[in-house]
Amino acid sequence: MDGQELHALVERITLRLFVELEASGRHAHVTKEQAEILFGHPLTPKRPLSQPGQYLANERVTVIGPKGEFQNVAVLGPERKEGQVEVSLTDARVLGIDAPVRLSGDVKGSPGAVLVGACGRVTLPQGVIAAKRHIHLTPEDAQRFGVRNNQTVKLRTYTARPVIFDDVVIRVSPDFAAYVHLDYDEANACGFRKGDLGRILP
Repeated sequence: MDGQELHALVERITLRLFVELEASGRHAHVTKEQAEILFGHPLTPKRPLSQPGQYLANERVTVIGPKGEFQNVAVLGPERKEGQVEVSLTDARVLGIDAPVRLSGDVKGSPGAVLVGACGRVTLPQGVIAAKRHIHLTPEDAQRFGVRNNQTVKLRTYTARPVIFDDVVIRVSPDFAAYVHLDYDEANACGFRKGDLGRILP
């Protein structure tokens, strides 16, 4: 077995045992109508993200809360059915918002905020959340790891400051790519660096 074959074998074994970690910074999702108000046009892709079909947009917003604001906040596309802002709990304190820990899209009854773009502003009556840590898997990945959609698991991180995260939600779809998503509070706590891996514990 030559070096290239050995490297390919190691990669295959790694993918069967581990899931790559990603840190997700504060960002916003907007509707088509909100994009028109904020920017005067639909979102325009800047670069693709790890999840198929999703992208970082060229457009940016300022997020304003009762006590503070964040400028130059990333906007992710494509447009959604409802506006949403995902922040860490540290970010939420700066904004003066008591953000609930929720899965993306679960915004009912959550606090709102004001978004300001290059052309206008939008007031979100709800939609500010701290994203619950989760793992994206395809159905084949889920079968391989022995987990199911919406199951909660423990995850061990192989990082500079290894930790075991509890209450990590499994999200399964054929449209996903296998990645663990942590917010920056969680990523900093475990000493995350790009390319680090995690393992779903039995």
